[in-house]
Parts: sequence; structure tokens; C-alpha cells
Amino acid sequence: MAVRIDKYLWAVRIFKTRSMAADAIKGGKVKFLGDNVKASKEVKIGEEYTVQVGEIKKTIKVTALLDSRVAAKLVPDYLQDLTPEEEYKSIDRLKEFRFVYRPRGLGRPSKKERRDIEEWFGDSDENT
Repeated sequence: MAVRIDKYLWAVRIFKTRSMAADAIKGGKVKFLGDNVKASKEVKIGEEYTVQVGEIKKTIKVTALLDSRVAAKLVPDYLQDLTPEEEYKSIDRLKEFRFVYRPRGLGRPSKKERRDIEEWFGDSDENT
């Protein structure tokens, strides 16, 4: 069975749609052995790919081929996630600092943003 890389990345839930997978491939965000791949590249068992998804760079190894999308629980049967733990930790750090930095000119923070800022800085003055 031959499976295209764009279809495989969609089927194992790396991307939400197949067109998003194809766009990522065209944008050079999917690499095999350090080189960009084309959407028509056929996936083979044992190959390792590096995929840039948002802020994280995932490294996956193909363990089985499939031609249709599978449930999230079944994804580990078809790929092995080799992404270093530091990548996932860096995403957590970015989420923590999301409310600390506020670009100039955005106006006043919303009520939810204000609460998050207060929680981050430990302001416990609940009487105001």
C-alpha cells in the first residue's frame, strides 16, 4: 500500500485537514533527512520526519501505514513520537508567559486577562 505524506500526516492527526498538511509541506515545514518533502512523497515504514506544528518541532517515526483517518487512541499504533521532552516544556513556558507580555497599544486588559495577570504576579488584593 502506498500512502502520500500529506494524507499520512492528516490520518495520524498531526494536522486537522489534509489541505493544512499539504500547505505545511509546501511551506517547508515537513522534512525528511533534513530536506523538504513534496506532498506526493510516499511514506515508508521506519522513516523519520520532522514536522513544524505551530511553535513545536515534532519528530515522528512511521511504524505502520494507513489510508484513512484513525481515532486519537489508535495513533500510537501508526507512529512513534520521538519529539524531545524539551520541545513540549518550551510550549508550556510560552503559555505561562502569554499574559506577562502585553504589547503596547492594545488598550486595557479584559476582566479575564486582568485576573490572569493578577494570578501570575500573585496579587491577592481581592478587596479592590
